[in-house]
This record gives sequence, C-alpha cells and structure tokens, in this order.
Amino acid sequence: MNAANYTELTRDISRNLTALRTHNADVMQGFSALAKAAMAPGALDEKTKELIAMAIGVANRCDGCLGFHAKALVRLGATPEEFREMLGVAVYMGGGPSLMYAANAQAAYDEFRKAAEEA
Repeated sequence: MNAANYTELTRDISRNLTALRTHNADVMQGFSALAKAAMAPGALDEKTKELIAMAIGVANRCDGCLGFHAKALVRLGATPEEFREMLGVAVYMGGGPSLMYAANAQAAYDEFRKAAEEA
C-alpha cells in the first residue's frame, strides 16, 4: 500500500464487500460465523486473539488485515507496548518482509489510536 490511510482502506474494503454479501451470501455468512467463533473469548481473550490475527496479517502482508485488526486492537485497549511486542513476534516468524510490514502495522495502529483519542 503506497498511501497509508487505513481508515479509508477499511471503509473501502467494507463497501467493496457489499457485492459479495449480496451475491455470495452463504459464503459471507459462513465466513462471518467462522470469525465470530474464532474470536469468541475462551482460553484466550479477544484482545490476545486480535494480537495473533494482526501478527498473521503482518507475516502475510495483508493491508486490509492491518486496518481491521488495528482498529479492533485500539477498541480492545491494546497498549502500544503490547502492540510492539506482538510486532516483534511477527517479524521473528516472517523474517525481513514482515519487518517491512511491521512498520505499516504500526502506522495503522497509530492512526486508529489517534482517532480514538480525538473522539
């Protein structure tokens, strides 16, 4: 992603998924059910699961993942220290490409955190 604006990116992705929700309703409902089940609190709380999801998003270089999971982590109260520690694990697991993407993940988190503080 060249111009890092994760607020716009997540809004655009959500809007662009409208056609899939309409024309692939069963698939989208199935994915939604999977996400809800995977993120439900259990032995791991929701914030821990979001940190894992963000680490995987970094390792797989998924811009949309960075936006959606950064937004969720801010909502769940992830601290900057928790976020940076998670990025260290993501870089360890993904090597150099993940290091470059960790910088993008930090930008996404900072963007949503700043917006939450201003609200």
